Amino acid sequence: MKILFVHQNFPGQFLHLAPALAARGHDVLALTDESNRRPAPVRVVRYKSPPAENPVRGLARSYAEHAERGWLAARGARAMRDRHGYTPDLILGHSGWGETLFLREIWPDARLLVYAELLYRTRGHDVGFDPEFSPDSDEGRVSTLARSAHLIQGLVQADAGISPTRYQAESFPPELRSKLTVIHDGIDTAVVRPAPSASLTLPDGRVLRPGDEVLSYVSRSLEPYRGFHRLMRALPEVMRARPEAQVVLIGGEGTSYGSLPPGGESWKARMLAELDGRIDPARIHFLGRVPYPVYLSLLRVSRVHCYLTYPFVLSWSLTEAMAAGCQVVASDTEPVRELVRDGQNGRLVGFFDDQALIGALVRALAGDPEEARLRAAARQTILDGYDLRSQCLPRQIAWVESFDPTRPPAARDPAMDPRPAPGPVPQGAAQVPGA
Repeated sequence: MKILFVHQNFPGQFLHLAPALAARGHDVLALTDESNRRPAPVRVVRYKSPPAENPVRGLARSYAEHAERGWLAARGARAMRDRHGYTPDLILGHSGWGETLFLREIWPDARLLVYAELLYRTRGHDVGFDPEFSPDSDEGRVSTLARSAHLIQGLVQADAGISPTRYQAESFPPELRSKLTVIHDGIDTAVVRPAPSASLTLPDGRVLRPGDEVLSYVSRSLEPYRGFHRLMRALPEVMRARPEAQVVLIGGEGTSYGSLPPGGESWKARMLAELDGRIDPARIHFLGRVPYPVYLSLLRVSRVHCYLTYPFVLSWSLTEAMAAGCQVVASDTEPVRELVRDGQNGRLVGFFDDQALIGALVRALAGDPEEARLRAAARQTILDGYDLRSQCLPRQIAWVESFDPTRPPAARDPAMDPRPAPGPVPQGAAQVPGA
């Protein structure tokens, strides 16, 4: 097939799938934003970047931004069609930025598949979850509905979609959910694995190694959506109980999902001001955003990895921490429960239960007698259901190839029926993507 990937930050979630399909003989091309400078594993063409300023205000702003990007992607597609005679058999794009919205009008006969990451919901998800920063209000719910319009339109237009977890697939309404197949992006467990000889050199010259009392925390941005404030408020008691503990945090000082505090300061600055005089600054290390090998080194030397999140998109950092054999203390929120089972492959604590979080972290730093078993079980969870090479990538390839227009429907594998398994997985059962 001629397969076109569409992603403003390509390769994004298609880092492994795009080259794997090319290796199988498909003609693979990617369409991306002209400002994207990430290395690409396949040939790339670029569309014009949207303007920096969107003149639309109010509830229409979000749709206007995504529709504008969709139109620019469609104009790029039209140039590919009219100037170069390019027509794909299949398009696979991330629907989150609107890029797939108008591609049907350029190539009406192409199969259109979307990566459906999450549908914003007004209840039961992030909206109103944390009253301190996200109060439940009519205005908040209406704004959330307005931000969902392009996501719904994108899946309505598509032949099918793929979601990385059941929680994320089930954020879409039942009438659209039947279009979705659940297959995780996959973790390369040959790369992300324990390493007894690992070390991490901190900016102050201290070298950390496996066995040291290291509390790790990773987030793209240090913000409430990923429980940064809950961890920071737990640190005074944790550090007092464990005077040798070193706290290492990776993440930028901007925001990825929420907003900055009033006044425009970072959440890091706000929390450090709130905790001034209550934590030892010599034992808390903010590394910012780091190269991938540094991140892996932190996971490998960590004695306990803390992962907290609102009910929202599940982070790759949790699955990679588990693959690295970390002892995980995580929030007992719905997306996390899909991977972590309390007492079996990690510890779950209430997102707002400060004493439970403090107790779990102190116990782990002190040397949990169940540590070895929990670490091994965490990695085994990833090996059994989230491994890139043996599990996820073969399923992704089979799913894409099941839409080959040159194959009659009867020849398609019925196991690739694009629907998640009916009903919720029983608590405590193995949670295997695509099962």
